[in-house]
Amino acid sequence: MTEAILLVGGKGTRLRPLTVNTPKPMVPAAGVPFLTHQLARARAAGVEHIVLATSYLAEVFEPYFGDGSAFGLHLEYVTEEEPLGTGGAIRNVASRLSSGPADPVLVFNGDILTGLDIGALVSTHQSSGAAVSLHLTRVPDPRAFGLVPTDPTGRVTAFLEKPQTPEEIVTDQINAGAYVFRRSVIDTIPAGRPVSVERETFPELLRSGAHLQGMVDSTYWLDLGTPQAFVRGSADLVTGRAPSPAVPGRCGDRLVLPTARVAPDAKLTGGTVIGAGAHIGEGARIDGSAVLDGAVVEPGAVISSSLVGAGARVGARTVLSETVIGDGADVGADNELQAGARIWCNARVPAAAIRFTSDQ
Repeated sequence: MTEAILLVGGKGTRLRPLTVNTPKPMVPAAGVPFLTHQLARARAAGVEHIVLATSYLAEVFEPYFGDGSAFGLHLEYVTEEEPLGTGGAIRNVASRLSSGPADPVLVFNGDILTGLDIGALVSTHQSSGAAVSLHLTRVPDPRAFGLVPTDPTGRVTAFLEKPQTPEEIVTDQINAGAYVFRRSVIDTIPAGRPVSVERETFPELLRSGAHLQGMVDSTYWLDLGTPQAFVRGSADLVTGRAPSPAVPGRCGDRLVLPTARVAPDAKLTGGTVIGAGAHIGEGARIDGSAVLDGAVVEPGAVISSSLVGAGARVGARTVLSETVIGDGADVGADNELQAGARIWCNARVPAAAIRFTSDQ
């Protein structure tokens, strides 16, 4: 039985206002908190015991997931008093693991949506005899990520943080945020202070001659760090592009949760999710977007690649594109918001107050 640590302590500042009231892993994706998809995939891979390393809004996780028995898991929670970084968080929960020194321990970042074959990563780790094995994925533009070049056998040769010049881009392989640690390696991470595995632990292990193995798995992978990425991830879960056993319904063009009311002539496409108790008015058109619980979209509104927070209202004929509306916000009729606009929780936008095109 493989144990796992799930790192869910981040503040999700790039996702605000989505994360003002809700920690990032609890923001709904395809109708359930994003974390549900990660737990379901770990369970499907044979993991039974998961320790959640929490920090920001830590108190919301346990009331929802409990001891994990409803998910077929044994869940424990460890809350950091001070944020400890990725390595510090892993070290901080080590006492809750029951694995022996040579056993593999899975570690996941709480903001990555991936189709990773978890079993293959564990078997790569065991067959290679590595101290740590890393899931690597290939991306077209690796400049925003840490590069991880490997030799022909998959052994990691360096860690290169966010390259700036073309000469520094020696590979398109990046650290994809899932690892298998030999349990004894976790115990060597310094306790009680912030530590980054990416910048400190892994490079130091390499310098000391430890064997770090990379496994390239280029199935679906998405970092949900920005609102646009989060909305896309939710839509990909609904359409089935991103695999998850936890989507509450059949995969398709739309997911409408029970108790939501959708006008018969409203058009929902592109993996759109309508949350419980939400109301979609006549003639509304919503594409690739998430409308959270209790929100209201009035007649004729047009919404694409956007997220409408819980209890928010979008007025009649208002157009949203790549926009986030915070929980409880009220956007009046005939507005036009686009290109990364963010309306804060409980804010009020008067009717016809904001436009990007001239008024015809």
